[in-house]
Amino acid sequence: MFSAEDIQHRLKEKPFRPVRIVASEGLHYDVHHPDLVLVGRRDLTIGYPGADNPTIYDQVVRVALVHVVALEDIPASVGNSPENN
Repeated sequence: MFSAEDIQHRLKEKPFRPVRIVASEGLHYDVHHPDLVLVGRRDLTIGYPGADNPTIYDQVVRVALVHVVALEDIPASVGNSPENN
């Protein structure tokens, strides 16, 4: 299990590296901008941006910290290219 501080530390790295948050259910959440994750004591709120602005969320999902099993680096282009949308 990852602590809130572990995840906050990863999101605040300079320069920011896109990260995949992997949950115990086999789901994963790709984060391409650190401002789109709100870290809480027991859960994460992960925002998904709209097409017009990559730093403002259009939808959100909440993930309990007890279900976060991995933080993986992902290439900056994944999710931003037309073939991944």
